[in-house]
Amino acid sequence: MRTIPPLLSAHVAQDATTLCHCWKLLRRDGAAIGFTDHDRDLAFSGVTFAARTGLEAAEATAELGFAVGSGEVSGALVAAGLTEDDLAAGLYDDATIETWLVNWAAPDQRLLLDVASIGEIRRADGAFVAELRGIMHRLDEERGRLYRPTCSADLGDAKCGVDLASPILTGEGAVSATDAALSLAASDLGAFAEGWFTGGKLTWLTGANAGLAAEVKAHRVVDGVVELELWQRAARPIAPGDAFRVAAGCDKRFETCRQKFANSANFRGFPHMPGNDFVMRLARQGEAGMDGGSLLR
Repeated sequence: MRTIPPLLSAHVAQDATTLCHCWKLLRRDGAAIGFTDHDRDLAFSGVTFAARTGLEAAEATAELGFAVGSGEVSGALVAAGLTEDDLAAGLYDDATIETWLVNWAAPDQRLLLDVASIGEIRRADGAFVAELRGIMHRLDEERGRLYRPTCSADLGDAKCGVDLASPILTGEGAVSATDAALSLAASDLGAFAEGWFTGGKLTWLTGANAGLAAEVKAHRVVDGVVELELWQRAARPIAPGDAFRVAAGCDKRFETCRQKFANSANFRGFPHMPGNDFVMRLARQGEAGMDGGSLLR
């Protein structure tokens, strides 16, 4: 049940109305951007809702119970709002978007229609279509700890406890050569063994991607040259001279936690849990691990 403000209810009951939709997009970094399908800018709650953005709503659905509602909003990529580079950089991933019904002649008369999160964003020919997911989709997300062999913590977080500020674990370098998207040759990382940064986090310090981060797919040393390959294309072109910081990688296995980081006391997985093959196969007399004894011998 939604309560419509009295003044807006009286306006909607008239033969002619002055209604429009407004969208407030709130990124995870706190930045707020407003859009409207009206032909003039509107402002309320400290946000200016820009007109002439080509933004419009597609069909939206709502479900009873705990089913996830959905919808779409589409528009043009313009300098006043979203840009191709910002979308590619993930700045709008999982952003919150509010949909308002507003009397543009009196913006104080408005009704919050929905609150959703941005899901998949499709981009083509200077335009975008963003999927909207209802708040019930949060119930489908993983919560709490899972009973699994690998660690549930992220390297360097409070649960892990590893200090990534240590120069033993983290290095800084600069790009000496690159394909501008996925691969780069790096200087100043020669002290680290091959594979040390595989699975690690690379954060750009300077250049077009400054402030953005990417996961390292592979760390190789070829003829004395350190090469890093990223899992995803950089949001903006990588250029020689771009500086970065890269942290050691962790594959979340107990052996890695113990041998690479000496952090087995904080391991957040269950490395000795039996797998399906162990549970399903028949016990054989004298077989290690199947005689009821300790698995840690």
